[in-house]
Amino acid sequence: DCSKEEETRRLADQTLERMGAIDILVNNAGASWGAPAESHPVTAWDKVMNLNVRGYFILAQQVANGYMIPKKTGRIINIASIAGLNGNPPEMSTLAYNTSKSAVIGFTHTLAAEWGKYGINVNAICPGFFMTKMAAGLIKSIGEEKMASAAPLRRLGDDEDLKGITLLYASDAGKHITGQWLAVDGGVSVVLGAA
Repeated sequence: DCSKEEETRRLADQTLERMGAIDILVNNAGASWGAPAESHPVTAWDKVMNLNVRGYFILAQQVANGYMIPKKTGRIINIASIAGLNGNPPEMSTLAYNTSKSAVIGFTHTLAAEWGKYGINVNAICPGFFMTKMAAGLIKSIGEEKMASAAPLRRLGDDEDLKGITLLYASDAGKHITGQWLAVDGGVSVVLGAA
């Protein structure tokens, strides 16, 4: 559970011990909670923020201190969301999720500025709608066809769509890219004004 500090630090340490190096960290934990802002439970808010923001921070800090900073190299890729750029339509009621993903974008910018001196590149990917376990209920309630029709490319994302940007950020091809985010959303953010 990446929202728990001790477990998260142990995960980083055990991985480093087993692998000998952590050159690339992809922060990709996520939780959401659907409730209108006026009745959103504080405990649910904390759960989402602890996993989606606090967990990213703890893991990045542990990996950076344990390997990347001493080696003066590393790539950190934070998975944010287009919901962090401009929110979602109000009927989705995903206040905590949207706020957490906005925080991930700010976190990415700040880490890039602070850790560039250590040779660490920090970037974010902002996926649109993909058929994930977390998004499946929302996609089903709105309708996959309806959601796909909102994208200029007329489809939801699939497993192949995140590979290119991940490889760019992780490889030497992206060695001069830091503090950036890229929406991988079939163009949804363009037509909805989020970008």
